[in-house]
Amino acid sequence: MSRRLIAIDWGTSNFRAFLVDLDSGECVDSVRSDAGLKSLSTDEFPHYCEAQVGAWRKGGEVPVYLSGMVGSARGWSEAPQLEVPRSATDLADNVVAAPGLDNAWIVPGLKVVREDHVDVMRGEEIQAFGALALLGLSAGVCCLPGTHSKWARLEGERLIDFSTVMTGELYHAVRFHTLPGEPARGSDAHDADGFAQGLAAADHPAGLMHALFEGRSRHLYAGLGAHQVGSFLSGVLIGAEVLAQREHLLNHQGAVVLVGSSSLNPLYRQALERQGIRVEEVDSDKATLAGLVALAERHRAA
Repeated sequence: MSRRLIAIDWGTSNFRAFLVDLDSGECVDSVRSDAGLKSLSTDEFPHYCEAQVGAWRKGGEVPVYLSGMVGSARGWSEAPQLEVPRSATDLADNVVAAPGLDNAWIVPGLKVVREDHVDVMRGEEIQAFGALALLGLSAGVCCLPGTHSKWARLEGERLIDFSTVMTGELYHAVRFHTLPGEPARGSDAHDADGFAQGLAAADHPAGLMHALFEGRSRHLYAGLGAHQVGSFLSGVLIGAEVLAQREHLLNHQGAVVLVGSSSLNPLYRQALERQGIRVEEVDSDKATLAGLVALAERHRAA
């Protein structure tokens, strides 16, 4: 039996593959590309995957585990979304064989279906389980920043609830398709003062819709430079996201576990600490690896 596996996080916009040594838990090699779901047809998935990781597979001996939107109806093959609460073992028990590629398995996602809350996730559940495992925790609150940020609550090694916030997608829409975002069309550089002004504006009693428009009015009359507008809008949206979760965090005694990239984690840390919330950070790649390795071990032991 091979003591290596291939862990793949395949989303709407990107592909990340890692060759992992199971004995050490270390990543031996990795491949990344922009070939997300949007760029492939259904019958192309097995061929693209084999082209990227075939050299690692030793004729199919090394197993492949895939998480993310690759398991959606728009992806390679649909894997179920299990209703919470669920454990990592539950995910392992419900993996789906990837059609067209031997010894390859697609990990299911999770869903919340209640009268007052309906939500779905694919991929972030693996990162949440992996992040807590890396920290030696069986319970906690994870914030997973991104295009569609996720806030997940785990207890007793089960993910029991989560919510999705369209922060990243809304930021792009406001910046590139609204009047307040007009001065920010051409600059990606982060501006610390603009971001801090946005975090403060998120507290405005008139709410998020007004705070976003202040990107326009502050640019006209309060000295907010064109190069600062994008960071201001980011501060408003991230600040509003954290404020929306604050009520749920009041009874949480531990730190919020941030599972994200080196670019997003500092922004979320600043927003959380501004509200008096402690933070621990875990790199998203490391969380994905830890989660998929643990799931694969459970699946192969079954």
